Amino acid sequence: MKKVLLLTQAVILSISFSYSQTLEELKATLAIQKDSLKVAQDRVNTTQGKIDAFPGWKKGAFGTVGGSVSNFNNWYAQKAPNNKSGNIGFTINAFANLDTKSFFWRNAGNMNLSWVKFDDKDNPNDNNRWREATDVFNITSLYGQKLSEFFAFSGLAEYRTTILNNFNNPGYLDAGIGGTWTPIKDLVVVVHPLNYNLVFSKTDAIFQSSYGTKILVDYTRQIQAVSFKTNLSMFQSYKSSDLSNWTWNNSFGYTLWKMIGVGFDFGLRSNKQEALKYYAINFDATSGDPEPTFENINNKLQTYWVVGLNYKF
Repeated sequence: MKKVLLLTQAVILSISFSYSQTLEELKATLAIQKDSLKVAQDRVNTTQGKIDAFPGWKKGAFGTVGGSVSNFNNWYAQKAPNNKSGNIGFTINAFANLDTKSFFWRNAGNMNLSWVKFDDKDNPNDNNRWREATDVFNITSLYGQKLSEFFAFSGLAEYRTTILNNFNNPGYLDAGIGGTWTPIKDLVVVVHPLNYNLVFSKTDAIFQSSYGTKILVDYTRQIQAVSFKTNLSMFQSYKSSDLSNWTWNNSFGYTLWKMIGVGFDFGLRSNKQEALKYYAINFDATSGDPEPTFENINNKLQTYWVVGLNYKF
């Protein structure tokens, strides 16, 4: 009996030792394979960097899609216990850039659209249609004649408006010349002191065109699975600070599988002319409040953000 127990223990120890030894060998093999993969990826990144450095057209696009839907029945804890609601939105960032030894031509477009819906099933008079929530459209074209490795004499055209509602009312077209600084790869800083800000609007008393300085800062980069873009567009009017405006848009994307991932977009904006139009539309002369003017309106910061699935091409 003792011999059987000893034999059984020996077999178990042998199996355990063999399993442990095999597991350690597998871990060692895995470590070597990971190192090989890292070396191979480094070589791929180096080669891709050399390809990207060659003159010629560089094109790409990425964006974010987000949305949700909900349905409540007899949910008495809330004000509208029976309702259907939803929201959907998407952003697109596209670019087409040409870079040569003597000049560059950079083109970019950004669009951010979203809709919301809220249907109170107990209220037959509520607005249960899909309504526009975010409406941003922007395209730019920058041409530069290189004076050195980092500086260029440049011309810029930029157009901004909404497309779902109030198309070109207002719409902004900046056109001007000045200088462009490119201190590092993918970073562009534009300063154009000779710029005209042409404003299209049916309400000429509020929206006015003027000369001023145009400042544009753009950084678009893709690092392996991460894509991001930040763009600051600013106009400083020589006529009046009431006619100045700025917009700062940001997009981030992380690819999880093939071309699909997660993304986050947010934007900030300040425009006193738009603020005055908003207050003028909603002004009630019987309320006793003073009629809105540039001097008494509250020009609040405009913001938006979108979180959802990310895609790139």
